[in-house]
Amino acid sequence: MIAGVDEAGRGPLAGPVVAAAVILCEGGIAGLDDSKKLSAKRRAELEALILARCIVGIGMASVEEIDRINILQATFLAMTRAVEALPQAPAHVLVDGNRLPKWTYSAEAIIGGDALHPCISAASIIAKEHRDRIMVAADSEYPGYGWASNKGYGAAVHMAALREKGPTPLHRRSFAPVAQHFFDV
Repeated sequence: MIAGVDEAGRGPLAGPVVAAAVILCEGGIAGLDDSKKLSAKRRAELEALILARCIVGIGMASVEEIDRINILQATFLAMTRAVEALPQAPAHVLVDGNRLPKWTYSAEAIIGGDALHPCISAASIIAKEHRDRIMVAADSEYPGYGWASNKGYGAAVHMAALREKGPTPLHRRSFAPVAQHFFDV
């Protein structure tokens, strides 16, 4: 009952941060890897397998929470929510990264863990796919920012839309590229 935990969306200028916790099924799932190393098609295939066969919890921290408590604390909050969303408490938690949330779970932080531990790889895939769907939906609600392709990162089309249209409610006001140009902070 070891849960792997990873997040998606710490660096973008818009959208929530999403974390996933995954307890792998017996026998595991072949082909798991860091979500950034997989094609979109392969991530989607693996996501379907993980959701069908493993124990999964997803947690998020909103843009408002990111702006209020900072991105690191919001990431920890999303991770905590992901572990708490599991239908059963894990015996141990492996977290991708070098720091842990303040929680009572037996846990360890593992730098590069999404490439080392299949349960963290699975969490990486779930978190990325979940967040990507949020940003693709947001692209329809706020057209012109290119979120279907850039997922809220500071790509040229996104920055041009910020200059031309201004920020949306999904923009992180506490992030310097947004704050310095578009808000009185």
